[in-house]
Amino acid sequence: MKLLAFDHGRARTGVAVTDPTGTLVRPLPAILRIDSPAGVRELEQVIARERPERIIVGEPLLMSGARGAQARAAAGFADRVRGRFGIPVHLVDERLSTREAARRIEEAQLRRGAGPDLDSAAACILLESVVGYARADGRP
Repeated sequence: MKLLAFDHGRARTGVAVTDPTGTLVRPLPAILRIDSPAGVRELEQVIARERPERIIVGEPLLMSGARGAQARAAAGFADRVRGRFGIPVHLVDERLSTREAARRIEEAQLRRGAGPDLDSAAACILLESVVGYARADGRP
């Protein structure tokens, strides 16, 4: 099952996608100002090109587990995507994904030069957690 993930942000939204089997994860270019008319057009193009069966949106919960302003914004984005494209959209806890993405990028740069942008690397980590959970759970 092909999945597409978004690490929603006001300025930049990270994007990652799996292969058709839902096994391999790769970053896509981040979308700038995804809620702007240009951002929405780019979102439409990514969804049309990738044709995901499900969409994952990171939910940046507070460390306490409560929903703050950013988590509410991500939920609103998920609702808009669900309504516009008719594809199942799932919110997934993404606490600390950006920190892990920064660590991985720093490590990759030390080994071989530039890596993906931070936002899309965070979307990859989000998607990897879903793919890993699905395999451990036996569900797609």
